Amino acid sequence: MAITFGRPIETRKRLGPGAEVAASRLDLPVRPRRNRRAEWVRRMVREHVLAPDHLIWPLFLIDGQNARVPIPSMPGVERLSVDQCVREAERAARLSIPCIALFPYTDPQRRDETGSEALNPDNLVCRAIRAIKKAVPEIGILCDVALDPFTSHGHDGILRDGVILNDETVAVLVKQALVQAEAGCDIIAPSDMMDGRVGAIRRALDAANFVDVSIMAYAAKYASAFYGPFRDAVGSAKTLVGDKRTYQMDPANSDEALREVALDIEEGADMVMVKPGLLYLDIVRRVKDAFRMPTFAYQVSGEYAMLTAAAQNGWLDGERAMMESLIAFKRAGCDGVLTYFAPRAAEKLRSET
Repeated sequence: MAITFGRPIETRKRLGPGAEVAASRLDLPVRPRRNRRAEWVRRMVREHVLAPDHLIWPLFLIDGQNARVPIPSMPGVERLSVDQCVREAERAARLSIPCIALFPYTDPQRRDETGSEALNPDNLVCRAIRAIKKAVPEIGILCDVALDPFTSHGHDGILRDGVILNDETVAVLVKQALVQAEAGCDIIAPSDMMDGRVGAIRRALDAANFVDVSIMAYAAKYASAFYGPFRDAVGSAKTLVGDKRTYQMDPANSDEALREVALDIEEGADMVMVKPGLLYLDIVRRVKDAFRMPTFAYQVSGEYAMLTAAAQNGWLDGERAMMESLIAFKRAGCDGVLTYFAPRAAEKLRSET
């Protein structure tokens, strides 16, 4: 029996008809390594490409002037005052990152049971939107719609007797979305996982003549253990009462994600998101295959923190691990990724061109 690279010749037909014909034409060994032998050929046959255009950069806000406050559980990430956030938006534009996402750290004194600060047209997020749009009008701004940065109990909605009220929460989220759109937000991103909120927000935006404001729905958002550093960053970790499993999805479920995504698309979502990212790439693939909609994933704080900590300890090549994790999103079907690695990745991609 002849052997070709450890595989019997007669088993070539298992590789599929194309491989069988190619191999049998001259009865020559199959050598896939020819397409890997040099960087130029690897680039030429590469199936998936990552570019700065595919990145959304989440930024955390804090009150004050000229303030940059490190977040210990997210090494390299800081809370930024509005003026510093403007500087980072300018940096994003220089790096060809098309969009930034804003998340506030709300002073505990401004938090209450209903998250009323979310409806303040002069709150931290709205001030940042206006300042960024004035300085860098070409950058896209995505704003999270949920109440957890603003509530005293750390939940995404209205809490009463230990229960998150769906419809009452949706009514508040609609007002929050309108406040953000009025400030100049380009993409409204409901992350709360209340039922019916995408349709309610779309109707309200259209009625208020914000027909060009897009909705990127957190369509399949799981009750994950990997949100911890984010909750540190927005200040809800210490305030959270109980957990969010009554409204965020069970990590054991996959089919349910397709139902959630379908509902959000029917209600008017322009783009959909899966969150978290790396642990849910199977969901990304199913969503993209099923709906062929613009599909995004969020490489969440815990995923960022794991890779960063391993790199800092010398257990991983941090730069290679970063880029490998990001191309995994593209391979799974993502059109774009929300990632705290965005500026580092964009710098690397620019240096390679």
